[in-house]
Amino acid sequence: MRAYPLKSTPVFKQRIWGGQQLREVLGKELPTDQRIGESWEIADLPEGQSTIANGPLAGRTLGDMVRGHTEQIAGTRDFPERFPLLVKFLDAQQVLSVQVHPDPETCRRMGRGDPKTECWYILQAEPGAVIYKGFKRATTRSQFARAIADGTAAEWLAAVPVHPGECHFIPAGTVHSLGAGLLIAEIQTPSDTTYRVFDWNRVDEAGTPRTLHIAEALESIHFETTPDRLPVTTVGRLVDSEYFRVDKGHRGQDSEILLARGCMRVLIFLTGGGRIVAADAESTQFKAGDCFLIPAAFEGAVVFTEDTEYLTVTV
Repeated sequence: MRAYPLKSTPVFKQRIWGGQQLREVLGKELPTDQRIGESWEIADLPEGQSTIANGPLAGRTLGDMVRGHTEQIAGTRDFPERFPLLVKFLDAQQVLSVQVHPDPETCRRMGRGDPKTECWYILQAEPGAVIYKGFKRATTRSQFARAIADGTAAEWLAAVPVHPGECHFIPAGTVHSLGAGLLIAEIQTPSDTTYRVFDWNRVDEAGTPRTLHIAEALESIHFETTPDRLPVTTVGRLVDSEYFRVDKGHRGQDSEILLARGCMRVLIFLTGGGRIVAADAESTQFKAGDCFLIPAAFEGAVVFTEDTEYLTVTV
C-alpha cells in the first residue's frame, strides 16, 4: 500500500435533538428531511463504520483498511483490533439526555459495555449556551437515586457556560449533557455505551419516552466529580490522557507544517483550507469540516492556503 492521507466518508446519525448545522456550517451532505445530530467521521464500531473517500482505498471501511495495513497505518504491529478513536461532529439544537459512560472497572464489574472517555471542542455556541458536567457539589449514590426518583435529578447537575474555542475533558464516569445551541467536535475512545439518567421528560415523534438506564447509570457514575476537577483548555495541548492526545493548531495563509514519518495522526480541520502534499509532490485538498487519517508511513506537509484552525489527535 502506498501511504497517503485518508479522507473519511462520515456516517450520519439521526437524533431527536439534532438539526442541519452540520450541513450549513461544515458543508456535510446531509439528508435535508432529517434531524442529524451526529456525523461519525472516524469510526470503527458495529454501530457505524466510516469509509475511505479518496485514492486507491476508496470504499473500504476504516476497520478493514487498518487491519489489512496495520504497520503502515499505525507504525506498529502491536495495535488494538478496533481502531482506538471515534471522532464526531455533533449538532445539538436541543439539550441532550443526562447520561454517563462507564469506565473500564465498571464494565468489568457489570460484565458488559465498553468504557468511554471523551472531550468536546466547542465550534459554535449560541449566547447563553451551557454544558452539564458533573455535580454542583459532591454527592452520594443514594442521594442522587432519590433525586432521580422524585424528578429533581437535573437540579443536582453543574451547568457550565461555554464559548467557542474551549475544550472540555469528560472522563468516563462523569454525568454530563450537552445543552442546546452547540456545534462541537468530539474525540473519544471507541464506544457507543451510553446510560441515560434523565431525558427532560421528552418524547419521540410517536409520543414515547426514550429508554432510561438508571440502574446501570448509578453503577457507573463518579459521584465526587465536580467541574473544578475537569480541565478546560483553549490553546496548545488540549488533552493529554492515557487514551489520546489532542493539540490545537492555527496557521495563517501561505504557511505550512511538516508531517514526519513514524506517527499516525488524525487531522480535524475546523476552519480554512489548503492541501496535504506528499514527499513525491502529490497533493490532497482539504476544507473546513474535513477529517483525515494520516498513516505513520506517510511523509509530507500541510500547506495552508487560508487562515486555518485544526486539531491533531494522536494515540
